[in-house]
Amino acid sequence: MKEILDDTVKKSAPVNGLVKGDKKVMNAWAFYDWANSVYPLVITTAIFPIFYEGIARTKEIVNVSIFGVEGVSIEQESDVVSFFGIDVINTALITILSACYFLIIVFLMPILTGIADASGNKKAFMRFFAYLGSFSCMSLALFDPQHLELSLISYVLAGIGFWSSLVFYNSYLPDIAEEKDHDRLSAKGFSMGYIGSAILLIICLAMVMLAPEEYKGLMSKLSFVLTGIWWFGFSHVTFAKLPHRKSELQFSKSVFTNGFKEIKKVYQQVRKIDALKKYLTSFFVYSMAVQTIMLVATYFGTKEVGVETTGLIISVLLIQLIAIPGALGLSRISDKFGNKKALSIVLVMWVLICFSAFVVTNEIHFYIIAGFVGLVMGGIQSLSRSTYSKLIPEGTKDTSSFFSFYDIAEKLGIVIGMLSYGFIEQITGSMRNSIVALVIFFVIGLLLLLRVPKFATDVDSIEAE
Repeated sequence: MKEILDDTVKKSAPVNGLVKGDKKVMNAWAFYDWANSVYPLVITTAIFPIFYEGIARTKEIVNVSIFGVEGVSIEQESDVVSFFGIDVINTALITILSACYFLIIVFLMPILTGIADASGNKKAFMRFFAYLGSFSCMSLALFDPQHLELSLISYVLAGIGFWSSLVFYNSYLPDIAEEKDHDRLSAKGFSMGYIGSAILLIICLAMVMLAPEEYKGLMSKLSFVLTGIWWFGFSHVTFAKLPHRKSELQFSKSVFTNGFKEIKKVYQQVRKIDALKKYLTSFFVYSMAVQTIMLVATYFGTKEVGVETTGLIISVLLIQLIAIPGALGLSRISDKFGNKKALSIVLVMWVLICFSAFVVTNEIHFYIIAGFVGLVMGGIQSLSRSTYSKLIPEGTKDTSSFFSFYDIAEKLGIVIGMLSYGFIEQITGSMRNSIVALVIFFVIGLLLLLRVPKFATDVDSIEAE
C-alpha cells in the first residue's frame, strides 16, 4: 500500500517546475500537431510530390521505327534527371535525398538537445526549427527544375525543421501529462493534426483543380506558401502556453558534446531496462518501413498504378479522414488489451498492406489500400510515441535526451528504409521491388516486439479485466 501511495505522490509532483495534468497546457501541446501536420501532408505526401514528379523531368531524343522506317528521331520526356552531373531517376533522387537529411538530423540532434538541456531553452529550440521549417516551405514556391540542386535545398531544410522540432515537442509529453493520459493525449495530437492538415489540403486542392491549366503550377506553389504560413501562425498557440522548462544542468564550453554524453547515458540506462531495450529494437526496425511508406506512397501511386492527380489527392484525403478514428481507436484497444498487443495487431496489418501494394494494378485497389493505410498510420505513430514515454524511468529530468535517443532510433531506421527503397528502385527500375524490403522490416519488427516483456501498463490492463 505504501508503494502505491509513494508512486501516486511521485506522479503528481511537479517535474522541473511543471505541474502535470494542466488541461490548457496539454491542449496547447496537442495543438502543435494541428500547426505542423500540414507539412507532411502537403509537402511530403500530396501537392509537392505531384508537382515535383511532373516538373522534375528532362527531354531526350530517341530513335524509333515508324511505319517500317528505322532511325526516326523523336523527342520524349524522361524521369531521369541530372543531379550534380549524375543521372538519377527523379523519385529515387527524392527518396535518397530524404534519407540524407534524416542522417543530418541524427548527428544534429545530440548537439541540439545538449544545448537545450544545458541552457533550459527547449521551447526556444522547438520554435527555431518550427520557423526554419515553415519559411523553407514558403521558399519552395521558388522551385526551378533548371536549378534542381539549389531548389532542393528548400526541401531539405523544410524536412530538417519539421523533424527537429518534433524532438523537442515529443519530449514535453512526459513533463506535462500523467502516464495514464499519454496514449490519449498523443492520439489527440495526431487527430488534431489530421483534421487541420485535411482542411488546408482541401483549400489547396480547390485552388489547384479550379485554376486554368496554365495556372495550376502557380497554384501549387501558392499551396507551399500557405503551408508555411499555417505552420508558422498556428504554432504560436502552442508557444504561448507551453511552459519554459528550467534545467538544473550547467552551461559550459563542452555544451556541444554534452548531448552525445547524455545520449550515451540514455543508452546505458536503456540497456539495463529489458522491456525498453527490446521495445526500442523493435521500433527501430519497423520504423524503417512505416515512415518510408508515408514518404513515398504518392510517388508509388503515380508511377506504378497510374493514378491521376485528382485520384491521388482523394486517396490522401481518405487516409487523413480514416486516420483520425484509427488513432483514437487504437488508443482504446491499447487501454483494453495493452500496448504490446495493440502494436502487434497493427504491425500484422502493415504486412498485409505491403503484400497488397505489391500486386495492386488499378485505382480502385489503390484507394482500398489507402483506406487501410489511414486506419493504421496515425495509430502506430501515436502508440509508438506514448509507449516509449511510459517506459522512460519515472522522475527522469532530461526527457529531451531520452526523446532525442528515440528520434535517433527512428531517423536511423528511416535512413535505412529510404536508402533501401531508393537504391532498389534505381537498380531495378520499379518501386514494386522496393516493397519487398518493407515487408521484411515489418516482419522482423513484429518478431522483435513479441520478445518484449509485458509492459507495466499491459499488466494493469489485464488485471483490470
